[in-house]
Amino acid sequence: MLDRFCRIKDSLPVILHLTRQDLIERHTGSALGATWTFIAPLVNILVFVLVFSRIMGARLEGFGVDIDQYAYSIYLISGVLAWTAFANGIARITNLFRDHRHLVTKVNLSLFAMPLSVILAEAIVYAISMAFFIGFLLIIGFPLSFYFLLVPAVFLLQCLFVYSLGLGLAILSIYLKDVKEVVAVVLQVWFWVTPIVYVTDILPSWVMHWMHFNPFFTLVESYRSLIMLHKVPDLLPIFLFTLATLFVLGLSVWLLKRTERDLRDCL
Repeated sequence: MLDRFCRIKDSLPVILHLTRQDLIERHTGSALGATWTFIAPLVNILVFVLVFSRIMGARLEGFGVDIDQYAYSIYLISGVLAWTAFANGIARITNLFRDHRHLVTKVNLSLFAMPLSVILAEAIVYAISMAFFIGFLLIIGFPLSFYFLLVPAVFLLQCLFVYSLGLGLAILSIYLKDVKEVVAVVLQVWFWVTPIVYVTDILPSWVMHWMHFNPFFTLVESYRSLIMLHKVPDLLPIFLFTLATLFVLGLSVWLLKRTERDLRDCL
């Protein structure tokens, strides 16, 4: 255990380098380079606000007369920003060992630490996006309560789930070539079966019963409770989600311990 911890610690400089390289290479060849890391989230938020608030006129009731026209935009943005980090993290960790096979096979790098580079990169992009989102909320006069301070805690729990699930999928993708394609399809379906762009009021009661088995539903409801409703989300779903995350984490760690040597050889 101590040896494994030392390997993870020694791998941190490489992880930070991979994180920096990840953020830079997303926009390699463009004139503005890494500046797009700031521009892209800003443009996305502006599109959500202009299209859904001004043009489509989508509204949600119960958030104050002065901001009713922006209610759906707030609802949408709070879900989409979290989903983007969630889906990108899982998809990219799934392909991580294959994409960096030159490091996995030639460098004594901890495979447990490698997914952290993706987590850090997505966390940075999410933080930038949330900064613009908060700026938008301040401009329209939406009240920010101290519950907003709990959003990073929910995001950390999300990151732990993404790490746990992504690590297991990354291992399976080495032996099962179709995992990458399956994950891409599942993420598309997952997005539409989760109330991210639509409200739960339109769903029948039997659908809502099964919705509680959707991990991201727990996350998105938690974000919206903190941001929009200014209250602590229901703790039971979060507790169950945490237990499920720890189970997946334990399973992925066990799987990597059993297959690490063979995994490096297969690459």
